[in-house]
Amino acid sequence: MAIVITTNEKKLLQNVNIPPRPQTLLSVSAEAKKEHPDVSVIAEAIAADVSIAAAVLQVVNSAAYRRRHAIDSIQQAVMTLGFRRVFPIVRAVALKRALNSDFDLSEFWRYNEWVAGACALVSDALGRPQLKDHAYMLGLFQNSGIPVMLEQFSAYSDFVRRADTNSWYDLQAEEQQQFETTHTTIGALLAQQWKLPNLLVEAIYYLYDDSSVMGSDSELHPLAIDLLSVAKLAKYAVDLRTRSLAGKAEWEQVEDAVLTHFGLDEVEVDTIVTEVHEALFEVEQA
Repeated sequence: MAIVITTNEKKLLQNVNIPPRPQTLLSVSAEAKKEHPDVSVIAEAIAADVSIAAAVLQVVNSAAYRRRHAIDSIQQAVMTLGFRRVFPIVRAVALKRALNSDFDLSEFWRYNEWVAGACALVSDALGRPQLKDHAYMLGLFQNSGIPVMLEQFSAYSDFVRRADTNSWYDLQAEEQQQFETTHTTIGALLAQQWKLPNLLVEAIYYLYDDSSVMGSDSELHPLAIDLLSVAKLAKYAVDLRTRSLAGKAEWEQVEDAVLTHFGLDEVEVDTIVTEVHEALFEVEQA
C-alpha cells in the first residue's frame, strides 16, 4: 500500500529537518550493494565508528538475543550472525544517534529499546525467528517521528505527554488536525530517507490504522502484516509495565486481528507476555 501525503503535509514537510544517514551507514550500504560484498570491509566500517559499534554489541548481547556466549567484537558479530542480520541493527542504532534533540529523550529511547527487545523475543516465541532482526528495527523505529515533531512544533511536547494515559488510536486524529501531519507519517518518511525496507516503511505508517489493515484481505505485504502484528504484541507486553491503561486500550483495538493472524489464544498471549517481562524487566531489575 502506498503512503498517502496530503498537499498540506507536503508543504509542511519541506521545512521538517530529517537527519541524514551517517557516513558509516553509507559505507556499509555501498559495500552491501556489491555483487560480492566483503564482510571484512563491512565489519571494519562499523568498527571504525566507536559509538555505533558499541551500541551494536550492546544489542546483540542483550536479553532479546539470548546468546549463551558474549560477542566481543564487530568482526565476531558479523561472522557469527551474518551481515544480513547485523545490518538492521546497525541502521537502528545509527538512527537513534542521529535523532538529536534539545529535549531529554532518555525515557523515550528506553521505552523504544524495551519494545525493540520485546519484538525480538515475541518473534522467537511465535516460532518466527526470521522476523527477529527487522522486528527489532521496527520496535526501535516505530515512534521515530516523535523527536522530529518535538523539534518542529513547540506545542508537541505537551501533546505527546498525553500518550502516557491515552491511546494513540484516539490521539492520532487529533494529532493530524492540530499539526496537519502525524508522527507515524514523519516516521515513515524518515524510514524511506534512511533506505529502510518498504515493509518497515509500511508498518510504521499504518501503525495506528484501523485493525482491518492486518486482515487477510489487506493490501499490505504479508511480511509487513507479520511485523506489524509482532510489534503490536510486543508493545502490549511493554505497555503493561509502562502505560497500562493506554496500552490495554490500544491492544483492544488489534487483539482479535493479532490473535487471528498468528492463530493464538489468550492463554498463549499471556505466556508470551510473561516471557517478555521475565527477559526484559526482571533481568534489568536483577
